[in-house]
Amino acid sequence: MRHIERHRTHRIGWLRAAVLGANDGIVSTASLVLGVAAAGASAKNILIAGVAGLVAGAMSMAAGEYVSVSSQADTERADLERERQELATDPEHEHAEMTAIYVGRGLDEALASQVATQLMAHDALGAHARDELGISEMLTARPVQAALASAATFAVGAALPLLVVMLVATSALPWVVAGSALLFLALLGSLSARAGGASVMTAAARVTFWGALAMGLTAGVGALFGVAA
Repeated sequence: MRHIERHRTHRIGWLRAAVLGANDGIVSTASLVLGVAAAGASAKNILIAGVAGLVAGAMSMAAGEYVSVSSQADTERADLERERQELATDPEHEHAEMTAIYVGRGLDEALASQVATQLMAHDALGAHARDELGISEMLTARPVQAALASAATFAVGAALPLLVVMLVATSALPWVVAGSALLFLALLGSLSARAGGASVMTAAARVTFWGALAMGLTAGVGALFGVAA
């Protein structure tokens, strides 16, 4: 009988970048809108600031993700190259390392040595990458994917508060933007939790708490400078 298991770890790379991008888009743009509105800016200036924040934020997210994930990919490549050289110059030591790893996971030494021998005969570098270095095809760094996912989802997240700005009167803007942003964040937390198989309530509460804190602090700063002006 064939049994197919569905796991979610293959989603980690893009899901992390997508959730981070959308969350930042909502929080940073809503906070920016609230801060500028609290300072007494007009609806036009609030919208201009929000659009500028969307463009700058999306590019910043793309660049940041690409640079950070590229650094991870560079480290992975360097480790793999070192492992390749060690396999070529000292295969006995590498076999002993693999045997020790499998003994640590519960196999007796004879079976661990046999497993190491067979896996290294099949794909020595792949076996060491997976079991010694923790690098697998499923979880390997993908800079372009992370950059595009972050930039796109940041833009989508940032567009939501801006849509509210265009539809709501300036006098009601702070309350409506804050409320809708918290709703968007709760939905985002719930969706990301379902995609990742985590607790929906925990994820929703986590993102709404930090979003509310960010918006509250930014609105306070805007109000302070608005009064000072």
